[in-house]
Amino acid sequence: MQIRVLGCSGSIAAGNRTTSFLLDDNVLIDAGTGVGDLTLEEMAAVDHILVTHSHLDHVLSIGLLADSVTRRRMAASQPPVVVHALPATIAALRLHVFNGVIWPDFTRLPDTTNPVLRFEPVEVGQVLDLGRRRVEVLPACHTVPAVGYAVLGSQGAWVFTGDTGPNAALWQRLRSLPVAALVIETAFRDDELALARISRHLCPSQLQQELACLQAPADVYITHIKPGEMDTVMAEIDAQRSEHRIQALHAGQVMTLAD
Repeated sequence: MQIRVLGCSGSIAAGNRTTSFLLDDNVLIDAGTGVGDLTLEEMAAVDHILVTHSHLDHVLSIGLLADSVTRRRMAASQPPVVVHALPATIAALRLHVFNGVIWPDFTRLPDTTNPVLRFEPVEVGQVLDLGRRRVEVLPACHTVPAVGYAVLGSQGAWVFTGDTGPNAALWQRLRSLPVAALVIETAFRDDELALARISRHLCPSQLQQELACLQAPADVYITHIKPGEMDTVMAEIDAQRSEHRIQALHAGQVMTLAD
């Protein structure tokens, strides 16, 4: 399997894109501003979007992608792009985004018989069969209902925590799920611990406690660092001298794992 990092920042700035990953060539995991780095042909090839939660930095490109690919997918008689998300996330998208005020409802356009988008609810623990790929829905602990995802492979899983604070339920699941690569957020510096707790994100000291729950040394990629904070956050993480192989995630990075 191949996973291309389109965006991995918590906010935008020059050179920064918000969270999105392209799995192989037809599955998006979250749909932040990083989706804009895809060509129109690459966007039109996307058949599934897995959404972690309803916050804007993770969903804002869903509607823009739908608008961009409508004619191409209709001309090719392609089915709707399926947006997989928690029921609460789907409700938020319907109410606040695809409402005809902020953005047109592409689950009814070009018409109700052949829409560009279709929402499909998921639940924690569910395993999604997406053609060649199987993806498990993982628990997350955030300020809104949220999940993470594990792309299952023959020699271990690629795990994305999504936005989450300390999350005992995640580690309980990962004890029985071999982790080939872990993408985990660390949004704040340690001097912003209070803010991290309020917003249910992680800072380096919390990350250290979370990673102690992993059963064996692993490749760990840090995401969702705020623009301008990369050096500070990574220095605080490096100072912990973890047994894990930790590096900052970068847009454009490609991770290849055994199928």
